[in-house]
Amino acid sequence: MLEDRDYMRQPDHYRPQWSFTVALVVVNTAVFLAELMAFNNPRGADFIDNYLALSLEGLWHGYVWQLLTYQFLHGGWLHLIFNMLAIFFFGRPVEAALGHTRFLALYLASGVIGGLCQMAAAFAWPGYFGGAVVGASAGGYGLVAAFAVMNWWERFTLLIYFIPVTMRGRTLLWCSIGLAAVGIVLTSHSNIANVAHLGGILTGFVFVRQFVQGRWPWPPWGTPSPRRVAPREFAVTRAGQGKFWRSAGGKPDEELSTDEFVKSEVDPILDKISAHGIQSLTAHEREILEKARNKMAKR
Repeated sequence: MLEDRDYMRQPDHYRPQWSFTVALVVVNTAVFLAELMAFNNPRGADFIDNYLALSLEGLWHGYVWQLLTYQFLHGGWLHLIFNMLAIFFFGRPVEAALGHTRFLALYLASGVIGGLCQMAAAFAWPGYFGGAVVGASAGGYGLVAAFAVMNWWERFTLLIYFIPVTMRGRTLLWCSIGLAAVGIVLTSHSNIANVAHLGGILTGFVFVRQFVQGRWPWPPWGTPSPRRVAPREFAVTRAGQGKFWRSAGGKPDEELSTDEFVKSEVDPILDKISAHGIQSLTAHEREILEKARNKMAKR
């Protein structure tokens, strides 16, 4: 039976349960409130700056825990809000695809490696990149990169300063890299840790390509696989709107028998699962599997 196959069973991390994404938002907010109270006391402010914020001097003294603690500190309300929005909106789909453990590993690794990159830049060019670093930006950018890689050819719409912008995952990744690179060149004297952002992006990219897709560094993406696109024909009146699908032969999905639907629509997805794992599926491919499950339930 179709519903007995492994790929049709809902993974545990898709069942309703506590979200690590929400937990990160809650913890970061709680730490920031504690940070505000601590700064009312000069000793508290000195403790945070010397022992918890990430700095080259702290690492020289062996305070390696700063690579973790700096990720939960923020320099102000706007700093916190923008980071939490990135974690919340990109973290949820990434966590759903990776599961709790790999999601948290990706997030923390992006922060740690981003912090190390920032400290390497501070060591090489102390006049440009010196100073203590705080914020969840590197981990957030790791989630953005992971989302972009897992949705490389998918179109989605983002609200950028309340303006809807439709793009593909690859565009999101290159825009993120471009913003970080421009920031490094043009705003090196600012309080923005652009080198940490770039380190987080590269970590998210490598993490998904190597540990999720198993495709690092090759094979390249190239163009969308004809096997994945066929036998569907995709027509769009506007990006993200007015979509309709026709299966091979011009039949809508609803007119196909269960066996025809499985052969034409599900089998190509099975090949993808076999090659790259269920985590590599796009949202639309998961919808096809759900539709196949519903067809089997009606038999």
